[in-house]
Amino acid sequence: MLTAPGSRPAPSRQLRETAVMVILRAAQATHVEAVAHALVDAGITCLELTLTIPHAVELLPRLQAALPSEVDLGMGTVTTADQARAAVQAGAKFLVCPTVSLDVLEVATASQVPCYPGAWTPTEVLTAWEAGATAVKLFPAASGGPAHLRRLRDPLPDIPLLPTGGVAVDQVDAYLAAGAFAVGLGSPLIGDALTGGELAALAARARQVLSTVTAYRGRQ
Repeated sequence: MLTAPGSRPAPSRQLRETAVMVILRAAQATHVEAVAHALVDAGITCLELTLTIPHAVELLPRLQAALPSEVDLGMGTVTTADQARAAVQAGAKFLVCPTVSLDVLEVATASQVPCYPGAWTPTEVLTAWEAGATAVKLFPAASGGPAHLRRLRDPLPDIPLLPTGGVAVDQVDAYLAAGAFAVGLGSPLIGDALTGGELAALAARARQVLSTVTAYRGRQ
């Protein structure tokens, strides 16, 4: 499936401006709203709510209503067309997949919702891009680090890559320097906040990440 010219959904302004997507993944939804508010107060405006959270589809519109209107809230761990349609109907501003799911990409493109499918090899990256990915999620990024991303960028320089999966707070600069379009941060940033941990510490880490992005861009 090749994407027709002009039909690829564009990344949101929030992701382009901050270059940071934060993944909210938890066994229970108890602390999700408090964590989301702490992140947004710290300056994070692009949040991924994963389908592994119980009743995540029902939670998404409630969370979106509780957050400032400028926050971009999407659905992650989307693996089927039915999940993609349900997420879009619930108001997801973008979709994230752990794999190159052509069915999900088809739903996203038809709905003009940005989609970030997970890929690891050059073949997977190119397949995802040709199928309409807004950017390709390099996953799991920690398995190869910034060096793997840089090597993928060498032959595929025009495909934006978003490393996700084990990206540490102190690696953000290295991933951006390797050519990342943006970074996806989950548990290394969240820590224990989604199980009741300290929100002030989470906010401090989030501000550190955003300061790193600003400093990196200032050197360009």
